Amino acid sequence: MADIAQEAGFGKNQKLRQALLQHKALSRQGISERLFGLLFSGLVYPQIWEDPDVDMSAMELAEGHSIVTIASGGCNMLAYLSRSPKKIDVVDLNPHHVALNRLKLAAFRHLPSHADVVRHFGTADARSNSKSFDMFIAPHLDQRTRGYWERRSLSGRRRIEAFDRNIYKTGLLGRFIGAGHLIARLHGIDLTEMAKAKSLREQRQFFESHVAPLFDKPLIRWITARKSSLFGLGIPPQQYDELASLAADGSIAPVLRQRLEKLACHFPLRENYFAWQAFARRYPSPQEGNLPTYLRAENYKSIRANTERVTVHHASFTELLAQKSAASVDRYVLLDAQDWMTDEQLNGLWTEITRTASVGARVIFRTAAEKSVLTGRLSPALLDQWTYLEERSRALTLQDRSAIYGGFHIYTKTA
Repeated sequence: MADIAQEAGFGKNQKLRQALLQHKALSRQGISERLFGLLFSGLVYPQIWEDPDVDMSAMELAEGHSIVTIASGGCNMLAYLSRSPKKIDVVDLNPHHVALNRLKLAAFRHLPSHADVVRHFGTADARSNSKSFDMFIAPHLDQRTRGYWERRSLSGRRRIEAFDRNIYKTGLLGRFIGAGHLIARLHGIDLTEMAKAKSLREQRQFFESHVAPLFDKPLIRWITARKSSLFGLGIPPQQYDELASLAADGSIAPVLRQRLEKLACHFPLRENYFAWQAFARRYPSPQEGNLPTYLRAENYKSIRANTERVTVHHASFTELLAQKSAASVDRYVLLDAQDWMTDEQLNGLWTEITRTASVGARVIFRTAAEKSVLTGRLSPALLDQWTYLEERSRALTLQDRSAIYGGFHIYTKTA
């Protein structure tokens, strides 16, 4: 069986290439797409950056629901299990994310206790994590996933040893956040000082006095004027163009400032683990704040009991739905994947969503810009079968603690 790492290269990952490439190789857009694809072919998201509490509220998630969701870092899929859905199909074109999701599921099934799960996924510098992997998790993994985590780098370290240090400093997103901290330090700002704020007022003061002025610096404006600067956030060229369309001068620096201001100032720090990862590069201690939903003690037993209800697929959303029977899915979670799609891909996806959707099914997704990506692009024959919950979507956009998206959207299947 081929090693999963060999599939990860962009040149060999035909599914990822088909999803990303829309222009000729030697065109400016084509070069940009291929550079993004090269970066995106490795581990991108050690943590997912969509708020699962907003997701579950929007879906009105309950027992008996059948869900199809994109994997990413896997945190949201595990959070959904706390509501005891009937089944979750998890899809991703990135085999690194597939391996991470399978690891997280096995950890919940086989680590001895909740404390062990928190130590593995919620604590930095826990040197025993790779030993716990060897003892409790590895024997239960499929050959491909185990081979992925035991594979050694040029330094001789196994991949699993990233959990001995800080997994959230790895991956494309982790390195991007690290680069942001480095640039801030070059301007005399230590972003980790945000963690000392004790109130929303202090969070606002730190942002206004230390963070906001950075976006007026020539270096940062120069960097953010280039599409490749945001590849580390997992933002492809198409999404960059959407963000740039929001600014009068085409610079996305003001847009990024606005999104970071929401992350830093709109929610109490102790309730926003996304802000902890952005500013402190770790999760809070129990005295400092709350862990992600899937790591909280009150959700542990139900998540552990329901892990067998999840199947992880290395496939596209449309590809998986094409294998399902009509009216068999209740909830769909698309993250921001539609921002990448051509009109043809978008209509192909929604053809399968509409065919497989049960009466009253819900689709949720996020967009870089504020408006729904379906407007003016999806065939009226498809769109007319769905109702857009605009007011509820707008309210939940404001509640999304990750703060990096312009819009959150809910569509429900018309009876």
